[in-house]
Amino acid sequence: MANNTVRVGVAVFALNHENKFVFGKRIGSHGANTWALPGGHIEFNESFEECAIRELKEETGLDIENVQFLTATNDIMPKDGKHYVTVFVGARVKEGQEPEILEPHKCAEWRWVGWEELRGDWEKQVQADKEGRETEGKHLFIPILSLFEQRRGFEPALFE
Repeated sequence: MANNTVRVGVAVFALNHENKFVFGKRIGSHGANTWALPGGHIEFNESFEECAIRELKEETGLDIENVQFLTATNDIMPKDGKHYVTVFVGARVKEGQEPEILEPHKCAEWRWVGWEELRGDWEKQVQADKEGRETEGKHLFIPILSLFEQRRGFEPALFE
């Protein structure tokens, strides 16, 4: 990808009945060894919602409903020479499903995470960065960091 190309990614808050969402450890691509939501690049002529449904199914096997736009971030990744606009969508995972690792070359594990846990991970990473040390716990992917920095007060919630 040329350095002057801005790409569009879709990230999915796939929420269960407890309002926890699927979160995974990235491997093998930019953002390797960071934690992120499932998602990927939007394809030509595809809606945000269609992209979310497709990417979530490809990566986790989960089926979702009530897919809706939540917010977006502007993500500049200088170390990788990349620039993304990340569209965050939310959806409800159909009852009783658990995520599977269907792309083991891209994701090491999936787990259910709550918003307050993620906020705590973000706070630890910000503090570690200020102190010039390694982050303890989950190291977050740039779009997640951008979400906290650019969309203060955001929380993943669906209109039912």
